[in-house]
Amino acid sequence: MPSRPPIRDKTVPAAGSSPLPGKAKAAAVAGGDTVIAVLLAISFGHLFNDVMQSMLPAVYPLLRANYHLSLLQIGLITAGFQITGSVLQPLIGFYTDKKPLPYSLPFSALFTMAGLLALAFAGHYWGLLAGACLVGFGSSIFHPEAARVARFASGGRFGFAQSVFQVGGNSGTALGPLLAALFINRQYDVGYFALIAFAGFLLLTIIARWYAARLRRILAKGAPPALPDLSKTHIRRTIFMLVALMTAKYIYLSSMSNFYTFFAMEKYGLTVHQAQYLLFLYLGGIAAGTIFGGPIGDKIGARRVIWFSILGVLPFTLALPHASLPLMAVLSVIIGLILASAFPAIVVFAQELMPGKIGTIAGLFYGLSFGIGALSSALLGALGDKIGNQALFDLCAFLPLLGIIALFLPRLPSEERHRRPA
Repeated sequence: MPSRPPIRDKTVPAAGSSPLPGKAKAAAVAGGDTVIAVLLAISFGHLFNDVMQSMLPAVYPLLRANYHLSLLQIGLITAGFQITGSVLQPLIGFYTDKKPLPYSLPFSALFTMAGLLALAFAGHYWGLLAGACLVGFGSSIFHPEAARVARFASGGRFGFAQSVFQVGGNSGTALGPLLAALFINRQYDVGYFALIAFAGFLLLTIIARWYAARLRRILAKGAPPALPDLSKTHIRRTIFMLVALMTAKYIYLSSMSNFYTFFAMEKYGLTVHQAQYLLFLYLGGIAAGTIFGGPIGDKIGARRVIWFSILGVLPFTLALPHASLPLMAVLSVIIGLILASAFPAIVVFAQELMPGKIGTIAGLFYGLSFGIGALSSALLGALGDKIGNQALFDLCAFLPLLGIIALFLPRLPSEERHRRPA
């Protein structure tokens, strides 16, 4: 396809000649060296947050038995958790872009802790519902500001910072159900997880102090970020394309995470444990892809990583439903590795596209990743019941074809720098 003309930086005059239209415009600026200690700390904060978030569905059977809940009541708990945990994220991010709130980070852990204690000692159904909503609300507060901290600490290595931050969340999501299975035998055992929330509160308080000091230095400089020379219509269209790519990615990931073991058991007559080995290989690929996707994007540009990680995985997803068992094991790793590299690149690309909306972008895409995964699990399950696992995987294999729209993403200034000869 024809090469697009490079996009020029459109630098806004410094403070003094043209004031910033909001404090968070300056908050998009990240300079200096990469602060590894802060990146690791916020990654651990992400781990703590997502451990508690992913623990909730694992205790549904216990809550159902204790309260004789109907499936509708469980569905309402999930809906309350998902609305507060995903839909509110971009709204909170939008607000903190205008008025950054460093100390909202430790308060997010306090909301989560209150939710866990409510779940542990609820005397009736409405207490359970309130507890689930508080856990979701804590997560919504956490992600936009935590993503801003990661960008501040990046030293310009935005993809690397996003990968480190995301690895913490992925680890927490994996550990939550495991810890619930090991340590929660009675409802009030959920209260022990409040200790994790309290540890998160202490850690995030330390991070918030660093964040507040860095924010003051950035605001004192008064230099707003460089903006891409794109119209608002072009920016909105590009964000829509990124959302579409995220949707395709997470629907496919949901099919693998929830139904891959059933597919393998049905196709090859495997036992549950044997099928779980395949899922483990796939999840291992996800972990590796998350780690390497961001740094690779720093070197070659986020746009290239996006189109390769979604469109480039298509041959492997098409082959998976028809592969032999040994080949399917290899494909499991490859698919997880390639697909997972997309998320850090998409977030970094969107943040560069809208450098004054770091919290809004983080809230939008982290909220989408959570909401799409939950909704598509139910829809794919209903579809699989009607058409069977083989047909379901044959159909989902074509989802990465939507990655072709990544070829139409604009080249941003950072990618032009990658194109220049050394």
